[in-house]
Amino acid sequence: MGRQLVPLTLDNLPDLPKRCRGCVFWELDPVSGESAARTGRPELEKEAWISAVLLEWGSCGRVVYVDEVPVGFALYAPPAYVPRSVAFPTSPVSPDAVQLMTAWLKPEYQGQGLGRVIVQTVAKDVLRRGFKAIEAFGDARWTGPACVLPAEHLLAVGFKTVRPHHAFPRLRLELRSTVSWKEDMERALDQLLGAVQKEPALRPL
Repeated sequence: MGRQLVPLTLDNLPDLPKRCRGCVFWELDPVSGESAARTGRPELEKEAWISAVLLEWGSCGRVVYVDEVPVGFALYAPPAYVPRSVAFPTSPVSPDAVQLMTAWLKPEYQGQGLGRVIVQTVAKDVLRRGFKAIEAFGDARWTGPACVLPAEHLLAVGFKTVRPHHAFPRLRLELRSTVSWKEDMERALDQLLGAVQKEPALRPL
C-alpha cells in the first residue's frame, strides 16, 4: 500500500470527514463556537481559520492517504491560534510548544502504527519550525471519537503528563528527546510502515 502524509491546505480540506470540516471546537472560543453553530456557518469558519493560519504560520495539519484515499488527519498550531485551549482547566499550553489539537484515523486503519507515524511527522515539522515540544490536552475518560484525543493514546506514542487532571490532563512530547528522529526518521518511518527504503512513495512528505 502507498501511504503518504500530506500538508493540509484549502485544496485538500474537503478530504477531511464532513463532521470534522464543520467542527470549530478548537478554532473558536466557546461563545463564538456556539454562535457559529447557531447560524449554520461552522464550515466557513473552519475554512477561514485554516486560511488565516496558512497565511501567517503555514500548514497546520497533515492528511493521511493510503493508495490516494484519505483515511485520517491531524491538526496542530501554536496556542495563540487555538482559542478553545484557554478554556481547559490545565491550560495554558507552554509558549515553546505547538498544540496537537486533534487527530483521527478510519477504524480499519487503526492499530497499524499510523498513529505513531502521524505524531512523528508532526514532530518533524514542529522541530523544523524551531519549537521545543508538542503539547496536547488528553481526555482521561475517552469513550469514542471526539475533538479531544484520548490521554491513553498520547501516552502510548511518547507524551508525558505535565499537568495532571482527572478529566483533561495536559501532556507534552519533548522534541529534544527525539533528536535521533532527525537522523534516522526515514528508516524509522519505513520500519513502522512496513516499507522498503527503495519506495519513496511510502514516505511522508
